[in-house]
Amino acid sequence: MNKTTYKTTLFGKWILSGEHAVLRGHPAIIFPVKTKKLELAYYSTEVEIRAEFSGNFAEEIQLLFWSALERAIEILDIQHHHLHGKLLIENNVPVGAGMGASGALGVAVGRWLQQLGDFAEANLFEFSRQLENLFHGESSGADIAAAIAGSGIYFSRSGAMHAVKQAWQPKWYLSFSEKPSATSRCVKKVKEKWDQDPKKAAKIDVEMAESVQLAEKALASTEKSALNLLAKAINQSHQCFKAWGLCEGIVENHINTLKQAGALAAKPTGSGDGGFILSLWAQDPPKELLDKMIFL
Repeated sequence: MNKTTYKTTLFGKWILSGEHAVLRGHPAIIFPVKTKKLELAYYSTEVEIRAEFSGNFAEEIQLLFWSALERAIEILDIQHHHLHGKLLIENNVPVGAGMGASGALGVAVGRWLQQLGDFAEANLFEFSRQLENLFHGESSGADIAAAIAGSGIYFSRSGAMHAVKQAWQPKWYLSFSEKPSATSRCVKKVKEKWDQDPKKAAKIDVEMAESVQLAEKALASTEKSALNLLAKAINQSHQCFKAWGLCEGIVENHINTLKQAGALAAKPTGSGDGGFILSLWAQDPPKELLDKMIFL
């Protein structure tokens, strides 16, 4: 096999708070999931571009990749037959679960094309965001920013972004609700709330933004009250999901199970209506739950 010309690794993500409201300029706090990775390796050859896929979610990412590549070719106004070489993409980021697989893929494709000299580095964020629009309808760019940073960030579409100051390590975990989450459908549902009652919808956005500020304050605090403040922030975010109608049925049942087992707070992370659930604990969760969880 030819020598690797380029290789990049991106991580899945989870959102502490700020979902949906981030589309309208409010902030969000996002962290990487270092145990869930997407790796892209490129080998330069004279053969027209081809790709091989592996990993736990290889088939799912394969479908997204070819759509993203076609969109990239369209944006850059280049010809498909001008791309040569071989790509190996290994994906272990769950797809359709709110863990940022499409954002990681968008940045991976962007970085690869950047290495080929097809666009400037300054355009990586916006280029990758446009690729993600294929799958989300409208991307806030939060997942893209998180994928590029590779660490916990406070993000706003206004351009405000900084590393999250974390003075202590919470006992927080992700667990799968057993229901897929479709971002574009969830975004549409929130927009319908705005069409029906703009005043109420704006109030929910403000409450979500307040939960972000509470969470940031809690993480930076060295006081004993920090844990309860973080729980308050997460529960407030949960209430926003409920107000949007994105926390019903199997999702709410999963959250109730976590709280009955001792979780201080729990909420969807990502679009809602499925996907992964974030939970915060004072002590480690019971073993029967812990075995199915991702420690963050």
